[in-house]
Amino acid sequence: MSASTEVTPLIPPMRWLLYIAAFLVFLAGLVLFVFPLRTDEFFAWTVNPPMTAVFLGAAYGSAAGLEVTGARSASWDSARLAVWPVFIFTTLTLGVTLLHLGRFHLSPGTALTAQIATWAWLAIYAIVPVAMLVISRMQIRSRRPALKHVTAGGPVLPPALRLLLVGIAGILLLYGVALLAVPIPAATWWPWQLSELTARAIGAWLVGLGWAAAQGQLSRDLRTVRPVALTSVAFVILQALALLRYGSALTWPGAPAIGFVTVLLAIGVAGGWALALSRS
Repeated sequence: MSASTEVTPLIPPMRWLLYIAAFLVFLAGLVLFVFPLRTDEFFAWTVNPPMTAVFLGAAYGSAAGLEVTGARSASWDSARLAVWPVFIFTTLTLGVTLLHLGRFHLSPGTALTAQIATWAWLAIYAIVPVAMLVISRMQIRSRRPALKHVTAGGPVLPPALRLLLVGIAGILLLYGVALLAVPIPAATWWPWQLSELTARAIGAWLVGLGWAAAQGQLSRDLRTVRPVALTSVAFVILQALALLRYGSALTWPGAPAIGFVTVLLAIGVAGGWALALSRS
């Protein structure tokens, strides 16, 4: 059943915050994905092996699409599917950064470009979560509703797609929390070698992506799920390119490698399916 209901337009400060965040994660993704062997010069911390750098670069690159799509959304209902995962990820990453601050390029002996990248990283992760929380409060308290024709009732995604998204969200959230809490034991189930820092950095991404999947399956309007769908497709495409470049780092044909590829395929199917529905 369809009905006209009140929705809250996206306020300008939130739109600009998402655009700025998109630009920042695009830069991080560009450095990691294009220069994975030079993170000691161009990134806030040295990322090894290169497969970890391109994995993180692909995650940052796809997140840029999530934030741009959220910024271009007409309503808060759609944009918040981008806002809350970003807030959770940036908050977790700030915690990971402070926990492993000694691994970051703060000493005078490191390259000047790396030191600049480190101070920029610290500033971004200290400011963005706070700004997102403050502006989200402004957004929620805004009272400028506009009429919009939407589908009334419960979640509109097909039950099979919702079940797939729930499964993906569960795996990503549980494993992401494990990587954050007990990085070394949890990393034994990852398909290539991770340090404590890289395990926790990847864990923060998995929790953010899992949160996005969990939110997406509850959408009551097909159009609002588009940011998550686009991000999922971009994430899988970029990870496929990463595997083509450094896939030899994976422990083939071990269970972690097979599980990694299986989850990627599931994310691609769910994202493509949701994207097709949102466009229709």
